[in-house]
Amino acid sequence: MVKRTLERVLEGETVNPPPIWLMRQAGRYLAEYRALREKAGGFLNLCYNPDFATEVTLQPIRRYGFDAAILFSDILVIPDALKCGVRFEKGEGPRLDPINADDIARLEARYAANTLDPVIEAVRRIRASLPEETSLLGFCGAPWTVATYMIAGKGTSDQAPARLFAYRHRKEFLQLLDLIADLSADYLIRQLEAGADAVQIFDSWAGVLTEDDFADFAAKPVARIVEKVRMAVPGAKIIAFAKGAGANLSTYRQVTDANAIGLDWTVPLSVAKTLQKEGPVQGNLDPLAMVVGGKMMEDRATAIVEALSDGPMIFNLGHGITPDVDPENVAALVKRVRGEK
Repeated sequence: MVKRTLERVLEGETVNPPPIWLMRQAGRYLAEYRALREKAGGFLNLCYNPDFATEVTLQPIRRYGFDAAILFSDILVIPDALKCGVRFEKGEGPRLDPINADDIARLEARYAANTLDPVIEAVRRIRASLPEETSLLGFCGAPWTVATYMIAGKGTSDQAPARLFAYRHRKEFLQLLDLIADLSADYLIRQLEAGADAVQIFDSWAGVLTEDDFADFAAKPVARIVEKVRMAVPGAKIIAFAKGAGANLSTYRQVTDANAIGLDWTVPLSVAKTLQKEGPVQGNLDPLAMVVGGKMMEDRATAIVEALSDGPMIFNLGHGITPDVDPENVAALVKRVRGEK
């Protein structure tokens, strides 16, 4: 069995140059992605069509030769599988049918696998199509972040609807988090069994939580996922990314038992180096540096690599690549990280 560069790092090995992949590396900054999305006729059509999802996942690998591909899908396929009326409206982002406390007891996961079958088929096809040396990452959204969309019916700036709901209906909210965690664990298990080499759990809204709520709503549900995944797939490699977690990162790895923790761009490199003493870290170039490109982008990328090169690290952005990035900037970044001329 091939031990690819990314898996070596996730096992704690220091690799130079570090493996590189970028969150949202398949997406709107690429002309070929935009063309295929237009052909698909809708975002969810891309996610649920194995041919389209495979092609979109492979596009940035062909262009840049990243060390890892990440399955093209969306964190909201979980609430979609729970029949929460997920749709993507042009110019407005995702919309769902908001749920209330009474709705939570009525959510059923028993038919969810059928909805997610096409995604698992895409994983099989992607792994079969990737170069042997390229890792395949699966993923899911963390229960807290997924729940915020299910409560509000959309993304909000500070997730006030979900926070208020959690304060007023704590018992029901914890039940919701457990349901999402269990369904997400099953989903990740299926991805790993279909050929994913590792998985990442995205908690994009972890930064709005208090210390106590972070422990209960962010860290513990992710730990539940990790435990269930590893029971089914011993030794499964898992990256946990809690955007905006700040000081809560000091205990996040211990609570979740993730192999690596993703760092957003606000995490100082001195803190990243301290976190790295306990295991692999991933990150953390500011996505806006990719928009500017040139010397500024390259210098900041170099600073990250140099600061963390004596420990296990995966180079990435501190969040997803934005649609206004010049594809040539991505090529330049890959070269800089790899020390190529």
